Amino acid sequence: MKKKAVINDTPICQVRMQAINDAISILSGKWKFPILGTLISGNKLGFMDLLREVEGIGTKMLAKELQDLEMNHLISRTVLDTKPVTVEYAITEYGETLTPLIDELANWGIAYRKSVLADK
Repeated sequence: MKKKAVINDTPICQVRMQAINDAISILSGKWKFPILGTLISGNKLGFMDLLREVEGIGTKMLAKELQDLEMNHLISRTVLDTKPVTVEYAITEYGETLTPLIDELANWGIAYRKSVLADK
């Protein structure tokens, strides 16, 4: 008789898995990390600046992703009293806590690409 593997059986494991699921839910998608990475390195940027910097994203998708990131307190949106109205986006203090994670993902991606290219 085979033993069934037990996963998520302890309260600590359940809390950890819920936290991972929460993080994935907030940060999932193709565009959130590129937007966050751009804002981390670019300080305050306008919508059009982000559209130029995040290669391949469309205006509707950028607007949606910025709204999601703002709702989750990772970026801030400031409307400036100019003619025409200017909107600036910036990483929040809480969003900046993602910097080590984004840096590690970038390092991993660089190493992975090198390893794949070395195999060819």
